[in-house]
Amino acid sequence: MTLTLYPAIDLKDGACVRLLRGEMNQATVFGTDPGAQAAAWEQAGFGWVHVVDLNGAFAGRPVNEAAVKAILASVRVPVQLGGGIRSLAQIEAWLAAGITRVILGSAAAKNPALVCEAARNFPGQVVVGIDAKSGMVATEGWAETSDIPAVDLARRFEDAGIAAIIYTDIARDGMKTGLNLAETSALAKAVSLPVIASGGVASVADITALKQAALVQPNINGTILGRALYDGALTPEEALAAC
Repeated sequence: MTLTLYPAIDLKDGACVRLLRGEMNQATVFGTDPGAQAAAWEQAGFGWVHVVDLNGAFAGRPVNEAAVKAILASVRVPVQLGGGIRSLAQIEAWLAAGITRVILGSAAAKNPALVCEAARNFPGQVVVGIDAKSGMVATEGWAETSDIPAVDLARRFEDAGIAAIIYTDIARDGMKTGLNLAETSALAKAVSLPVIASGGVASVADITALKQAALVQPNINGTILGRALYDGALTPEEALAAC
């Protein structure tokens, strides 16, 4: 069992930042050159880069296009992008620009037909991002909480042809308190789709624990790495060796 690790680059006003529980006013800037950061992750041995346009998530449209394009110009590994992608035209444009997979979050909750159409048009290139507060789906950059249970939303896309689901526990995001393995495993058990865990990775122990969970639920695909990588609590070498 090998997990896929997705080092994250969260973009706010063109810089690489990490938030605490998704709060835009709780941003720590870790760098001002997203392209260089992406290249560093590639050189460290990671096989993917995970990018989120934070401004776009709140605005409902892409905002950090220049930073995303700098990332694409700096690496050869595949890049997945989320944040503010709300239309088929935007999806098509990003895929044409070189993004490997687009992540639909708010759109998945509010416009599931878009997800299904995009998955049909672009097989293997659409990921659904399910961000949850206490198990309920949050949208619009996590500013709104819906009455949709995360597991119910995941089941809607079981046969849509999406590539994966990214499940984020917002309460743990950026907090380094460990992954929510119970909810991640429950969601993975509810669907046959690949599930990527997100929110709370603090150390090698979290990756090891996720690997154990994946032995029970083999569709647990991997995890997104954020603050722990940036502040040195987890090194790329440790992370890659663990999975």
